[in-house]
Amino acid sequence: MSDPLSEVVRLLRPRAVFANVISGKGNWAVRYSRFGQPSFCIMLEGDCLLAVDGHEPIALSAGDFVLLPATPAFTISSRVPAPPVHWDPKDVAGSVAELRYGEPDGHPDMRSLGGSFLFDAVDPGLLISLLPRVVHVQGSMRLSQLVRMVGEEVADQKPGCEFMLSRLVELLLVEAMRAASAGSAPPGLLRGLGDERLAPALKHMHARIGHAWSIEQLAKAAAMSRSAFFERFTRSVGVAPMEYLLAWRMDIAKGLLRDNQLTVSEIADQVGYASASAFSVAFSRHVGTTPGKYARSLSLSV
Repeated sequence: MSDPLSEVVRLLRPRAVFANVISGKGNWAVRYSRFGQPSFCIMLEGDCLLAVDGHEPIALSAGDFVLLPATPAFTISSRVPAPPVHWDPKDVAGSVAELRYGEPDGHPDMRSLGGSFLFDAVDPGLLISLLPRVVHVQGSMRLSQLVRMVGEEVADQKPGCEFMLSRLVELLLVEAMRAASAGSAPPGLLRGLGDERLAPALKHMHARIGHAWSIEQLAKAAAMSRSAFFERFTRSVGVAPMEYLLAWRMDIAKGLLRDNQLTVSEIADQVGYASASAFSVAFSRHVGTTPGKYARSLSLSV
């Protein structure tokens, strides 16, 4: 059966990651302006405080992993903060030099690896819609190992580095989404997958995206009555089942249009429409433009 999380990662198409070793000593604080792109931090040694705008401050310690899907403005500091120094994250992204907070000399009290993701996706906002503003995972050896591998790839720049980084990013995202599906995710796919009743219906839906699903069929997969399934799905996923199915079909269609390997008629068939015209009408209503114009806009933006 199709795995929805794997489908999400394939649609996002992670292709690169920038990462910096970051260390701090003494009392310090750095204020970053809004970045807007997905970014991460893993604590390697020591501890610090992270205050993301609109979110309660959190204490980070060795082994913790943080993912900010949209990276709003935030402040990172030592446990006893100093007046903040203001940095622009765009000036930092892609730098290979180690960043140092606080006292410039001596063994650091804190070491971390921080960076950002790049996606080759039609709609990178898909990740933002799936995850909470702050994903904080504590004590995950798997994530620690993955991010250390990212750090090694960034530092060594060996042949095949770009391919390795893109694969590691995929693994990082899946681990972060698995953690979020445990209950901290906003209404959406991840919360639905964390519901033992809804998960089978979602997996059936994703496995046969072109099937003419009915509420009754999906409710049967969830072992629920039609009305109970509809209410529970809408509450957990944030939209009604057929609205979710339409949105996912359109996300798949946009990815296929970007690949430019299939005709509009073939794409229509894959995502469950009996004709190209019926698909074009649905696509235009959902996306705001025809499939042909959408595909041409993608080719012009390359």
